[in-house]
Amino acid sequence: MLSESEFFDVLRQGLWVAVVISGPILTVALGVGLLVGLFQALTSIQEMTLTFVPKVGAILATFWISMSFMTRHLMIFWSDTILPLVAGG
Repeated sequence: MLSESEFFDVLRQGLWVAVVISGPILTVALGVGLLVGLFQALTSIQEMTLTFVPKVGAILATFWISMSFMTRHLMIFWSDTILPLVAGG
């Protein structure tokens, strides 16, 4: 049985893994959003699809590129933290 402090420690580690693996996608989405917003401000084009399509494309490309990084971090968290708890260690 987990104590309260162990539970919160595992929860903290899980949240940190979530932050680390979502970092590349969120950073790219922010950068593309800023670039498209700057382009729209400079050209006075206010088209909604202009903000959506490049952002989705950049997010998909980033996800595809960083998929091994994300999988590796999740597997390490699972094998080093979760499995020993499930096994009773």
